[in-house]
Amino acid sequence: MSKEFPAIQPDIIYTRVDEAPELASASLLPIIRAYLRQGGITVGTKDISLGGRILAHFPDNLTEQQRQADDLKELASLVNSPDVNVIKLPNISASVPQLKAAIRELQSQGYAVPDYPENASTPEETEIRMKYDRIKGSAVNPVLREGNSDRRTPRAVKEFAKKNPHAMGRWDPHSKTHVATMDRGDFYANEKSVTVQESAAGTARIELITRDGAILTLKNELNLHPGTVIDATFMDIQALIDFLERQMELARMEGVLFSLHLKATMMKVSDPILFGHAVQVYFRDVWSQHEKTFQELGVDPKNGLGDLFSRLQKLPAQSRERIEEDIRQCMARQPPLYMVHSGRGITNLHVPSDVIIDASMPALIRGGGKGWGPDGKPCDTKCVIPDSSYAGVYQETIDFCKQHGAFDPTTMGSVANVGLMAQQAEEYGSHATTFAAPDDGSIRVVAANGETLLQHTVRKGDVWRLCQTRDGAIQDWVALAVKRARLTGSPAIFWLDPGRAHDRQIMDKAKTSLGKMDTHGLDIRFMAPREATRISLQRAKEGQDTISVTGNVLRDYNTDLFPILEVGTSAKMLSIVPLMQGGGLFETGAGGSAPKHVQQFVEEGHLRWDSLGEFAALAASLDHLGQTKNRPRATLMAKTLDQATEKVLLNNQSPKPTTGELDNRGSHFYLALYWAQALAQQQEDGELSRIFLPVSSSLHDNQERILGEINATQGHAIDLGGYYRCNPDKLARAMRPSATLNAIIDGLS
Repeated sequence: MSKEFPAIQPDIIYTRVDEAPELASASLLPIIRAYLRQGGITVGTKDISLGGRILAHFPDNLTEQQRQADDLKELASLVNSPDVNVIKLPNISASVPQLKAAIRELQSQGYAVPDYPENASTPEETEIRMKYDRIKGSAVNPVLREGNSDRRTPRAVKEFAKKNPHAMGRWDPHSKTHVATMDRGDFYANEKSVTVQESAAGTARIELITRDGAILTLKNELNLHPGTVIDATFMDIQALIDFLERQMELARMEGVLFSLHLKATMMKVSDPILFGHAVQVYFRDVWSQHEKTFQELGVDPKNGLGDLFSRLQKLPAQSRERIEEDIRQCMARQPPLYMVHSGRGITNLHVPSDVIIDASMPALIRGGGKGWGPDGKPCDTKCVIPDSSYAGVYQETIDFCKQHGAFDPTTMGSVANVGLMAQQAEEYGSHATTFAAPDDGSIRVVAANGETLLQHTVRKGDVWRLCQTRDGAIQDWVALAVKRARLTGSPAIFWLDPGRAHDRQIMDKAKTSLGKMDTHGLDIRFMAPREATRISLQRAKEGQDTISVTGNVLRDYNTDLFPILEVGTSAKMLSIVPLMQGGGLFETGAGGSAPKHVQQFVEEGHLRWDSLGEFAALAASLDHLGQTKNRPRATLMAKTLDQATEKVLLNNQSPKPTTGELDNRGSHFYLALYWAQALAQQQEDGELSRIFLPVSSSLHDNQERILGEINATQGHAIDLGGYYRCNPDKLARAMRPSATLNAIIDGLS
């Protein structure tokens, strides 16, 4: 147990995370705890931050005071309890460069954690590498999401967006922006899928049979349950290279930016490999000229151009400058790259985690199909999405916008989502069963009874993976879709492709389940993703609401794409995960913009992170507590919090982007004020009304002073004592700068 976590399980567990959400928690969490304590509701924390997870894996390297409990492991157990209630904020899904940066920072703070061994050569280094590999990428979400996802835009957020529409870029019907995807050799084309029968259930294995007949075990102890849908596929790397070469040449000829859109965080094994091949293809001339030097420096293309530049600093100035000049000349010959930050020269190929498809594609579409070029100007863009499984969703959206123009947020309908993600479903649960083929041969899945369930012929370097989707998760997903369709009256569309092996298995199970349920009066449809996209966009344009019922990856994509078009951000989504054992997991929205927010706060003392997602998740968490535990005060706290949140929105008191204006801390003050007022004015609980009446008055009377104390800290650089692991005292001073507000809130204790 962590030191601040009470021995008795708290009513609500609030996760400690990273970057802007963690900064915001330093301001918001004291308010939450103080208010809820008056209703007898306890709030504990669990540290699932990148820094916390690193420390938890290396206790033997730390002093007794430095040791960190493995809170993620404990949470993974708790989410299978019927009593658990977790508010989960966005955390870093670390790429290797991020992981290394966090290690360096921890070491500089006195934590003797080991370096990341890129080329492990001893048993000790291999063990260290295995521990770090469990931390990198999406190490958190798959183990906590023991339920399926119910994501939608809160009513208050939607109404605010209609009255205060966000900017939308103008679409030119002749825009050259488009999606480029593979038509052979990709994961989609090579997929095979079966449902595990009772006779094949048990402990299976994955093995490679080389061309000379040798058998290499890739994975032992693979548990397969009856009724589970398993699918295997691979990316033909030579086909990928051919595709990338062709698309780079076409981008140059078409006069558009070249951009690569992957998910190197969630797909932490496969997508960094694809990213690395893109880096090598784009800089082929540089790699061929300096391959020996790169090998000596330990350059790994999977880590991107930024890592290459960093390693070049080890060379003598003359050698380094020659290579840097070769890189510049290569870039001049190739198509211009889509930029992450034009002013700093940070390209799409700098860091694998910088351009994440579910954030980058919706932002580009919202911006009228324009990406930022090296010259700092917007430009039409070739959006390269190598695997074709879901690429059509974005092409369909681009085509729709070219034909109809940008959406109007004042009239646009909503597209909610019911997502199949329980028990590490589908691709996002495939980390441990994804491999770069170590040799030519055949990779197969062998069941406990000796039966070969799936098999592919591969070449060395091809990326092969196995996914599982448990039968119980599928049944729960279908039931949740029916529940949401009945509650809302909206059509529920299952986004399943009859041309895809995996989707055919899921479709059969879904239709069988629906046949056993009461669906009278419901509009339930099955469509391939491109058709479902087109219908959903058309309905949204007409102001109609739709429920997208999708697998795990499309859950991720859709719950960014549609909210970013509807309300300007996905961070304000209400994300409820009804856990299969009866507990509740309440997620607070996306954190893709969090690094830029931290950068601005450190440089200017202004945090523009909007905690609206946290407000919505907390209200849903309290409502769940009230309903499942018969806690009327929890229900009342949820009701009054919703009223306060709506007032923050109606009064346009969410954080502003510009330094000197209202920021995250000021927005939290207004939430505290309106929540206290709602609690003071309600008539259901006289004791709470009496407690919060003086709080409400003090906050109201000291409003000008409190905001003045907060705003006085803006316009100055902020020292947090760290990025991945802030100094607690410095963080508290930065995020709670108003002595007046602190005295009122802390006085409730």
